[in-house]
Amino acid sequence: MQTNFTPEQLQDPGIQRSNEILRSCVHCGFCTATCPTYQVLGDELDSPRGRIYLIKDMLENDRPADEKTVKHIDRCLSCLACMSTCPSGVHYMHLVDHAREHIEKTYKRPAFDRFMRWTLSKILPYPNRFRLAIFGAWMGKPFARFMPGLIREMIAFAPSSLPSPSRYDDPQVVPATAGAKTRVALLTGCAQKALDTNINEATIRILTRHGCDVVIADGMGCCGALTHHMGKTDESDAAATRNINAWMEEVRGSGLDAIVINTSGCGTTVKDYGHMLRNGPLAEDAATVSGLAKDISEVLADLDLKFVDRPELRVAYHSACSLQHGQQIKTLPRDLLKRAGFDVVEPRDSHLCCGSAGTYNLMQPKISKELKKRKVATLEEKQPEVIAAGNIGCMMQIGSGTPVPVVHTVELLDWATGGPKPEGLRNLALAS
Repeated sequence: MQTNFTPEQLQDPGIQRSNEILRSCVHCGFCTATCPTYQVLGDELDSPRGRIYLIKDMLENDRPADEKTVKHIDRCLSCLACMSTCPSGVHYMHLVDHAREHIEKTYKRPAFDRFMRWTLSKILPYPNRFRLAIFGAWMGKPFARFMPGLIREMIAFAPSSLPSPSRYDDPQVVPATAGAKTRVALLTGCAQKALDTNINEATIRILTRHGCDVVIADGMGCCGALTHHMGKTDESDAAATRNINAWMEEVRGSGLDAIVINTSGCGTTVKDYGHMLRNGPLAEDAATVSGLAKDISEVLADLDLKFVDRPELRVAYHSACSLQHGQQIKTLPRDLLKRAGFDVVEPRDSHLCCGSAGTYNLMQPKISKELKKRKVATLEEKQPEVIAAGNIGCMMQIGSGTPVPVVHTVELLDWATGGPKPEGLRNLALAS
């Protein structure tokens, strides 16, 4: 794609990177075949190619974002299926993130939209605030019909129960129960700590059982993904900085062999810290952290896992977009489940998003519901006894649309290597 940025514009590192990405696009349209929003809406401007044209026009002319551009960029899930499909290697993620930052700085959204986005940015990354918000949603359910549509959707999506906070999420070092061979840090997350404490506990059990000392670093918190994808880069960079400082203290102390991440949406962002902070004083440390970041499946694949006998469950594996497209980890979780003895099946159109996408299911509920309906249908047609996924957002989204139990992949692997039966399977007869 030909671009016409001025030499002055290209002095800006963000414009320079976007120019590189735009020039790599050859207009082929392969991306439209795998774009979920294009599949649902059928509008060229709701495809990656259409959005690229909008972004190019906005950035090249150095103009504030307009309502039309904002509408179509807001509809983008950032599922990154287009990056898996693109034969030219267009790095759409960096381009759309830059566009969202530009929108945040130059476009004044309607008052209610600004309020909702501000509210989500101040609640979701903070587990205690998130818990309080869920309690508030429970109290508000009887009055939901009198509230604006988006607030009704948020109240309806609130889980019916919450676990007690887990002490495993406190700063500490959990020593290996077998001979220590590896020292890793665990990103405990933010929303996940409020919604499902079993995931981190299963992760710590399986790692310590296979020779890993697990560090919960003091000062670590939200990865910054939620605010980053809203274009609120000051907030996301601050979150990234806190995590980098916390982990680098461990690196410079007793050392780290890996930073383990069991929420793939977070993993995609942490692996991108080197790019996000490339022009700041922490550029070298950010690159170090990105190099150490690994999805839990990558770490487990390198360990000599000791499997024990478990019931032969039919497991439908949902490949989260942030894992298969964002991190290009397509087979490891599925292969690990097969090694553990589970009967693993995958749905057709497994490359398509479930519609969760961070805050997308809250801000774009109509499109999100359609994508959830499609994803649940393709999973259920495989007649699974359990659905496994590697991302808490996907788990909540899919779980809200099916009676089939949904658990994290690591919970099944922990169980298959001597851990307890996942709580989500306690009512499953075959799993008794």
